[in-house]
Amino acid sequence: QARLVESGGGLVQAGGSLRLSCVNSGRDMNFVSMGWYRQAPGKERELVASITRGPNTHYSDSVKGRFTVSRELNRDTIYLQMNSLKTEDTAVYFCFGRTGYTFWGQGTQVTVSS
Repeated sequence: QARLVESGGGLVQAGGSLRLSCVNSGRDMNFVSMGWYRQAPGKERELVASITRGPNTHYSDSVKGRFTVSRELNRDTIYLQMNSLKTEDTAVYFCFGRTGYTFWGQGTQVTVSS
């Protein structure tokens, strides 16, 4: 069983940067794709970024040009480098790994203050 663990969240001022990490501490799954969703209070969960084994990447329009998703070669470990953070980026960020079934991490809080 996979177990995804996120880290790197916290409080940062607008314009600052954070780097999130997601590590699979359980059984190695060699996920077809991995990525990040986020959910702000009162809003639906939205896809932020994803990366395949290709690797091919996908970003939501709201983070394109500011966020970068990367993956360690042959490992179920990904990162999300978040630059030029805005207050609207405040949310709980969830890591996922997908291979026929989707595994989720527990989430990490990112708070951007003005």
